[in-house]
Amino acid sequence: MSIKDQIKAYIDSQDELKRADMQALHEYILRILPKGKLWFLDGRDATGKVVSNPNIGYGQFTIHYKDGSTKEFYQIGISGNSAGISVYIMGLEDKKYLAEKFGKTIGKANVTGYCIKFKTLKEINMKILEEAIRYGIGQTGKP
Repeated sequence: MSIKDQIKAYIDSQDELKRADMQALHEYILRILPKGKLWFLDGRDATGKVVSNPNIGYGQFTIHYKDGSTKEFYQIGISGNSAGISVYIMGLEDKKYLAEKFGKTIGKANVTGYCIKFKTLKEINMKILEEAIRYGIGQTGKP
């Protein structure tokens, strides 16, 4: 199954409200990163054990580990969860910046070091979410 088909199947598997919000968010991020690489992670580790919720990724950057190894990964990710939707902004050096810069203005969301969690899209300010996403993309040095 292609990545686009996996993404479609994942979005289609959500309940009606979350499905509509995730589809809208997916299209929104595709407009921000129109040439970005698409990713789909099913939440399973190399042994097949479920270790996280499935997630959709957009863009690409290189993670540099302290031991000198590297890994290609997505810049922006989204995932449905039991409480709503999470948006992951990867590659940020300053783990306080998202919460300090966007936490008070984004709306009804929990903002942590690299994650913005909310119940529905209507509860957040999409312009502020876009600012946060664009900030994250800028931090990794390539769109």
